[in-house]
Amino acid sequence: MEYNRIVNSEARLSLEDIDRSELFGSLDRNLRDLEDRYKVVTVQRDNQLIIRGEQADEAAGIINEMIEALRRGEKLDDQKIGYITDLKREGISYGKQNVSGDIICFTHDGKPLRPKTIGQRKYVEAIRNKEIVFGIGPAGTGKTYIAVAMAVNAFKNREVKRIILARPAVEAGESLGFLPGDLQEKVDPYLRPLYDALYDVLGRETALRLKEKEAIEVVPLAYMRGRTLDNSFIILDEAQNTTPEQMKMFLTRMGFDSKVVVTGDITQIDLPKDRKSGLIEVQKILKDVEEIQFCRLREVDVVRHQLVKKVISAYERYEKKK
Repeated sequence: MEYNRIVNSEARLSLEDIDRSELFGSLDRNLRDLEDRYKVVTVQRDNQLIIRGEQADEAAGIINEMIEALRRGEKLDDQKIGYITDLKREGISYGKQNVSGDIICFTHDGKPLRPKTIGQRKYVEAIRNKEIVFGIGPAGTGKTYIAVAMAVNAFKNREVKRIILARPAVEAGESLGFLPGDLQEKVDPYLRPLYDALYDVLGRETALRLKEKEAIEVVPLAYMRGRTLDNSFIILDEAQNTTPEQMKMFLTRMGFDSKVVVTGDITQIDLPKDRKSGLIEVQKILKDVEEIQFCRLREVDVVRHQLVKKVISAYERYEKKK
């Protein structure tokens, strides 16, 4: 890579005992991406990586964090490299954070589920320690998936007798009355993301069997009215689409020996313009209740494709301009 300017900064890193294919990726893609991002030139010489350019120190800092992650036995993928970079930009060292923490649970195929970001770790800790937790943040931060995984873990450990997953049946431009089929067929599309998370963690057959036994319920929010739920792990998903009245109704369903997790993204509200979001209002009402914790996940906690972060950032910039 050539630059038409004088290079006046250089950094050197030792590559001894490091698998370069793991560090640099296929065809040195990780290295090429770093060169493009920081406008540096890299040279591999013996057991050293030489980095030259005005931002050589910044690039070296990222690679050093990647090396430390490999030495801890972690795998480097696009998400993790992007996260290391995002943290570094905020002056935070990935290596000095206890990001992963304990395993939440194992999926049906034996894969361990751990938090992938600092925000996710704090979210998991809050669910373990508080009776009601609000997970608020953009798409892709694992709000619902982590809540379902924690619910499954509590169920397997006999901490609760059932799992109840609820969602408001609100979507942009649609209403239940215009959808074909009976009531169950009408509401199922709204509940599909919850089913997907359950199937991934428990396996489809196990999840359906537990649903038949009513150990797991996946229901529209309206079905919660009038119930008191003891010994349950209760999740309300897409809570930004609740009204203040619905939010109050849901929270007062909580019974003895139960835990409640509410998830939502206040940037994606599908309620009519004249209706307030219960998720926005509840943050003001319950902010001083000690047993309740609000966890705010951010763009940096997005664990989907890296392009999702760019989409979220672009929308945030656009909204600020408006």
